[in-house]
Amino acid sequence: MALLRIREVKALDGFKLRLALTDGSVIEPRLLVGPVFEPIRKDPAVFARVRGEGGTVVWPNGADLCPDVLIWGGAPPEEGLQPAHPPRA
Repeated sequence: MALLRIREVKALDGFKLRLALTDGSVIEPRLLVGPVFEPIRKDPAVFARVRGEGGTVVWPNGADLCPDVLIWGGAPPEEGLQPAHPPRA
């Protein structure tokens, strides 16, 4: 099974992300919890500084998210059980 990762990221209004994945699919997950994300959730300009790096998303303050959590909501499905595309938000 090819490892599915984030190819491109775009910040959207309402503190949402649009992620283009390496299989060509596009998802919009909503997941910014924890203290490291407080400055990001409070300021749209800081949120908009998101970038894709190493197959996931990162912000200049060091905040990042596990790509599997962004794509699958947790660990990816076991081989042979993986749907063609991750769940769409």
